[in-house]
Amino acid sequence: MACAKFDPLPPELADIQVRMEGYARGHGLDFFPTIFEVVDADELNAIAAYGGFPTRYPHWRFGMEYEQLSKGYVYGLQKIYELVINNDPCYAYLMRCNGLTDQKLVMAHVYGHSDFFKNNHWFSKTNRKMMDQIANHGNRIRRYVDRFGREEVEDFIDSCLSVEDLIDIHSPFIKRTDDENDHKYDFSADDEPEDFSPGRFKAKDYMDRYVNPPDVLKMEEQRLREAAEQRERSPDGPVRDVMLFLLEHAPLKTWQRDVLSIIREEAYYFAPQGQTKIMNEGWASYWHSTIMTRQGLDPADVIHYCDHHSGTMATSRTKLNPYKLGIELFRHIEDRWNKGRFGKDFEECDDLVAKHEWDTGAGLGREKIFEIRRIHNDLTFIDTFLTLEFCREQKLFQFGYNNDFEYYEIESREFPKIKAQLLDNLTNRGQPHIAVREGNYKNRGELFLEHHYNGVELKLDYARDTMTNLQKLWGRPVHVETVLDDKLTILSFDGTEHSSSQSEAEVEEEVTSF
Repeated sequence: MACAKFDPLPPELADIQVRMEGYARGHGLDFFPTIFEVVDADELNAIAAYGGFPTRYPHWRFGMEYEQLSKGYVYGLQKIYELVINNDPCYAYLMRCNGLTDQKLVMAHVYGHSDFFKNNHWFSKTNRKMMDQIANHGNRIRRYVDRFGREEVEDFIDSCLSVEDLIDIHSPFIKRTDDENDHKYDFSADDEPEDFSPGRFKAKDYMDRYVNPPDVLKMEEQRLREAAEQRERSPDGPVRDVMLFLLEHAPLKTWQRDVLSIIREEAYYFAPQGQTKIMNEGWASYWHSTIMTRQGLDPADVIHYCDHHSGTMATSRTKLNPYKLGIELFRHIEDRWNKGRFGKDFEECDDLVAKHEWDTGAGLGREKIFEIRRIHNDLTFIDTFLTLEFCREQKLFQFGYNNDFEYYEIESREFPKIKAQLLDNLTNRGQPHIAVREGNYKNRGELFLEHHYNGVELKLDYARDTMTNLQKLWGRPVHVETVLDDKLTILSFDGTEHSSSQSEAEVEEEVTSF
């Protein structure tokens, strides 16, 4: 895969950057210093495969993603217009073959993203020097590759990547200790060793070996050590951060613990982007649209800009377009607050005509969307501001796949169902809620997890693959309690085969009912 080799920004693009930055600041955007790099399509695909960074740790998945992006570009199926990194300074990339209209659009869009990265609360705990940190991660893992071999390290990374979604996305905002953020883990820190020496009976020197036999003391020391390990592996309540539990309790080598901590740290860095996809893209699209249509367009740019903007906002029956939903909802909110269509008086108005024509001239729209940009994520954004009126305006429906006709069709036009489906898809970034219940299941050192069932069953093929890799990391059998066919079920993997059984709670309930 090609490595990125950056060229300086040409004078013409540098002048455009100055203009676009001035327009963005004039509208009240507050962003990190932004550095634009001009790259070829091949270089941009390579950077995109690395998640937006010029370099990452060595792993086959980046090459696979690069091949997919390259083929999509060659066959005309996709093209990357903008790529921007949450960093201070903020790095963004411009494709060399794009026209000036596209470069203006991308720059305006990037300033919207940079403002969102800097000011949205859900990004406030992210590492703002991640460009350097990602490079350090790559160097550390390359050293392990040199020492232990590419195959062994890559196989271990495969196992880590399969559980990178098993984190607690809220833990960066929960202060559990006075001097530590729980989402960070120092694998090299040595805790004060616990004293497992058993108590001794007082005795004369010549009687000590009879009163305190060495073999008995050794057995007692081992018993105390095992009891302490069992206490550590039995959390008081469900532990959502499965990766942290593995870091603290799995029998890993030092280099493996370091690699797992790297994957976990990067998972927490990227997590807010998954939590704010609709808002982030909607905010950037709102501002590129505002800047371009009010100040950035020359007469020769209009048709080209309209063509590309409308293509970006195109909707589909089978897939939600976060750009479209985000920008339209921000515009809807701005219009509502400009007209004063909020508050007790508006909500309690029963006159449909008066409600439709309601306009107090409040003029609070711009202030409101800046407030929303600061405190919300996608879940709270949709839950708070998605209205029946908006769904009707945007023709939002609940779609489902008809297996008989192999076709997506409208399942419901009811607002509660539409909103519920959106919220279900956004909860925990669309991932299942998995937590560690016990690390010493049945007193055999086995890992027991629970799936918080919300009406959607686990995909069994995904679950089994994840359990296979969890077992590699834990070194002992792994179990997951979930619901299948409305029955509480335990999925298990012992290292050789997968199995399932009814949960003891389910069996007990059936016996009681009988």
